[in-house]
Amino acid sequence: MKRGCAALATSRRISDEPAFVVHRYDWSESSLILEVFTRHHGRVALVAKGAKKPSSNFRPVLLPLQPLHVAFGGDAEIRTLKGAEWVGGQVMPTGDGLLSGYYINELVLRMLARDDPHPGLFDAYTSTVQVLASEHGEALQPALRAFELVLLRETGLLPVLDMQTLSLEPLDARARYSLVPEGGLVQAREGDGRATLEGAQWQALQGALDAPVPFSATLRQAAAVMAELKPQLRTLLHYHCGVATLRTRQMMMDLQSL
Repeated sequence: MKRGCAALATSRRISDEPAFVVHRYDWSESSLILEVFTRHHGRVALVAKGAKKPSSNFRPVLLPLQPLHVAFGGDAEIRTLKGAEWVGGQVMPTGDGLLSGYYINELVLRMLARDDPHPGLFDAYTSTVQVLASEHGEALQPALRAFELVLLRETGLLPVLDMQTLSLEPLDARARYSLVPEGGLVQAREGDGRATLEGAQWQALQGALDAPVPFSATLRQAAAVMAELKPQLRTLLHYHCGVATLRTRQMMMDLQSL
């Protein structure tokens, strides 16, 4: 019995876990509630006690879009942060990169259930943040599209992209197809006004998602079809998030209009 209790206690303490803070809000005068995306435990809620105090070791560390190693414990819905260490290796994104970082954080919050691990998606998130923090602005939009594709696939919301969803028939390489929320991948009809990609382009995206490192391969494929891919993924994401426009996307549009 004692061994069982000891094992249970050990299982409640997690150490040296790769993580990113995706959201934070005040809890009491001196503490914070964090939504943290971890590699092996998914999205978890943590209370950072005393994090707002000037003397707290947490204060300069718990920043968004920065790679961390965290330790936490407890078995309640909101667990307790025990330690946090900045891993280093990259600077904070700025400008469009920072806004894009807030956008992928909103996607993580809206589309991932708590305590549902997605190591592959965590790796894609890490790679996306590295692109956002780099000086290669031309890679920013392809990186976002690659992350969206990996996110949709990891959450089971992306149909297979090398066949028609309803009929399961293979794609004609030269025919054009649209990705729609309730029908999956369907052959386009003339005059329906939807964005489309050729069958060969969808097949290439599926091959990239099946690659050993899907983010890098998908980024390269997404860069070649940006104009037609973006509105299709946007419609699908808004459908599954249950909103007409994500808050961060609306903020981007408002800033661009100024």
